[in-house]
Amino acid sequence: QVQLVESGGGLVQPGGSLRLSCAASGRTFSSYTMGWFRQAPGKEREFVAAISWRGRSTYYADSVKGRFTISRDNAKNTVYLQMNSLKPEDTAVYYCAAQIGGRYYDEYDYWGQGTQVTVSS
Repeated sequence: QVQLVESGGGLVQPGGSLRLSCAASGRTFSSYTMGWFRQAPGKEREFVAAISWRGRSTYYADSVKGRFTISRDNAKNTVYLQMNSLKPEDTAVYYCAAQIGGRYYDEYDYWGQGTQVTVSS
């Protein structure tokens, strides 16, 4: 069992950067694969990025490759999403998620409440 709380969302201009954080509670945090998802108004939730137990493997959606970077600090029970070169199309509520086991792009067991990211001039 794990509880997740996202933070760091806000308003940013196109081309700008933002870093999201997800703080986790639970004594076995380091055993979970962690992921980031997003959902824009009128659209389904989509996979953004994921990172394995020890950070050895990372995965990204094609739409964010080269712009976003996922990382984790297990000592702090925190996962991050660094977002650069932001576009208006990146506007969405961003959610972090924890996975006990399964497909990295859609099988997650625990979810945070989300943080709003708005990219606009």
